[in-house]
Amino acid sequence: MPTTPLARLAVQALGPAMAALLLGCASSAPTDRGQVQGASASRDELVQSELNRAATLAMHDNLQSLMLLADKLYRRNPAQWRAGGATDREQALQRIQSAIDLRQAWAPLGGRRDIDAMAYAMSPAFTGDRVAALVLATVDMLITAHGGRTTFHLLDGIDAQHIHNAARNIEIAAWILSERRDAQNRPLLLANELSADGGTRNLSFEREFGKIIARLDLLAELSDERMRRAAINYVQSLLGAGLLQFLPVR
Repeated sequence: MPTTPLARLAVQALGPAMAALLLGCASSAPTDRGQVQGASASRDELVQSELNRAATLAMHDNLQSLMLLADKLYRRNPAQWRAGGATDREQALQRIQSAIDLRQAWAPLGGRRDIDAMAYAMSPAFTGDRVAALVLATVDMLITAHGGRTTFHLLDGIDAQHIHNAARNIEIAAWILSERRDAQNRPLLLANELSADGGTRNLSFEREFGKIIARLDLLAELSDERMRRAAINYVQSLLGAGLLQFLPVR
């Protein structure tokens, strides 16, 4: 038991159980929260602006998030990797990663691209590996929104509106994933887990989608700000040209 007057007062005010919990938390709460894991330096950075670098890192992280979502979805929906002909979940994930790395078209999508492919992957008409189809269609949509690139250099432009639209497409995909059902009223894919009383217990899918959306929205704002400031700076240079001329002194 606490021996100081202040500690004894806490026990009386909060009750023994609550005071013990507070004292225990004060002494044993973890302090190691991890460290920033930045990408290693590369020669590409010599031909990248700050915005180029931010876009490259955001794309890398978004592709990683989509692979994490694929893994989570396969764990909850093992029938999906079986529908794609894989021998196990790891092989199915390797196929998705290979398709991303090589920019290969996914045959079950029937030649559809970006948003058309996303719509088809999440429609009741699709009968193959829905996890792979959704993830690869979303990857294609993201790369298309970024001008067909996954890395960015000084001469590469980024359309802020396209990036903004991509973020909204991710929001729609997350909603469809949680709400759309088949003819038997079953979810097309099991994602967020619900408790028996209807309260959500597992929001890991929502959180990962949220990370992608946040990165895209920030990149869209940065890109729009860069273009806007460039225009403002140009106008300011014209308006201030007459004021910045040296005056004769003799």
